[in-house]
Amino acid sequence: MSGPNPFSNADNPENHENRDGSGESGGPDGAGRSDAAASARIPTPRSSVEDTGRPLPDHVPGPLVLEHRVLKSLLGAWALAACSAEESVAVEEHLGGCGPCAEEALRLRDAVGLLHSEERSLDLDPMLRSRVLEGCLTRRPPRIPVPEWATPYDAETARLDALLQDIGDSEWHAPVRLRWYEGDDRVSRKTTVAGVLTHLMSVDGLVAVALGLDDPLFGVAPEERRTPESRTETFWKASHFPPTRAVRGPWREQSHAVVRTVSFAADPSGSAGRTRTSGQLAVPYGDFTLPLRDSMLDRAFECWVHAEDIAEAVDYPYEPPSPRHLNRMIDLAARLLPDSLAGRRRAGLAAPARGLVAAGAPGRTLRLEVEGAGGGEWLIALDSPGAVGSTEHEVAHVALDGVEFCRLAAGHVTPEEAAAGQDGDREAIHDVLYATAALSRM
Repeated sequence: MSGPNPFSNADNPENHENRDGSGESGGPDGAGRSDAAASARIPTPRSSVEDTGRPLPDHVPGPLVLEHRVLKSLLGAWALAACSAEESVAVEEHLGGCGPCAEEALRLRDAVGLLHSEERSLDLDPMLRSRVLEGCLTRRPPRIPVPEWATPYDAETARLDALLQDIGDSEWHAPVRLRWYEGDDRVSRKTTVAGVLTHLMSVDGLVAVALGLDDPLFGVAPEERRTPESRTETFWKASHFPPTRAVRGPWREQSHAVVRTVSFAADPSGSAGRTRTSGQLAVPYGDFTLPLRDSMLDRAFECWVHAEDIAEAVDYPYEPPSPRHLNRMIDLAARLLPDSLAGRRRAGLAAPARGLVAAGAPGRTLRLEVEGAGGGEWLIALDSPGAVGSTEHEVAHVALDGVEFCRLAAGHVTPEEAAAGQDGDREAIHDVLYATAALSRM
């Protein structure tokens, strides 16, 4: 092979050391050694010869005489510094005169360098599970598929579980402040990472009970396990000691049981009738009721919001849900806004209706534009939950980022902080933004 040897380290001072360790090579500048010999010699990988600390012997045996196919088979071991000293010398002598083997050795050595180029984080991508499952299911669909309306809950509980797996024992006691709105007032409650998980398990229990599964508050008086707030407070008070990481197992088992049950309740054959029936099963929340398909979205939303609370408490990065799941959560909140607005109006917290219309008829409308991943447009009826939003009756327009809209619905930001763009009837805009915040609860 003509030209300089790409494996030569002739400029490295270590390569000018003689076999006798004198550091000279026929003269103070190594002039006694020919340039051709220097360029033909490929240095042995530093770790291929053990440094024993003893001086090298005066006589070094000559290189092994090996066939080309044997030397070629040794290239991988040479690149990994796994050859013996004699094999390394033989390979290096061969590379000085064999172009194809020298090119292959260069590629192998570069590949080994990539393996050790930098320290890499051992943290898994939180979306890895979803991508692996999606790849598997495109090749072989599941015998009992998870209903489409339950997949956000399945994904969010899996993501939170992956986060919990990585935190240390002491971090389970890290302080977390839950935030939500009561009327026009923003309130909060202090707990811990483990306390947040018991809160999720307590409220998920409403879905579990509706499906005929065990209630984590079994044995508690019915009036103390009727609403999300009363269930959580009762669970916390019943604990003689602060909850620890031990709560992770029961919470995860309950979430698995919920997903498993709704999957078997749906028709494996794909018939819409049975799926529709199971999705419409009523889940009571005390003051209101949601169909099962919306309740599963509600629980997915709460799981994500509180996972962000936990991640913030332990200083861990956490991404929003996938755009498809985020869109469904936004859609649920938008569908609940007319009822939330009507409830605030009954409590004297919103302006009175300006034009009541018959159920199903178009009425005054606010156009809600949610930007970013998972976004879209929704027409919100302003004067009656039974009215229908209509572009012809649009009186106001609000634009918000998708994640900010969800954080407003969770009570994590104020209406003033969330709104990015407003146009039209200011009173209607104010009422809808505060009705969004009113969707939040403990």
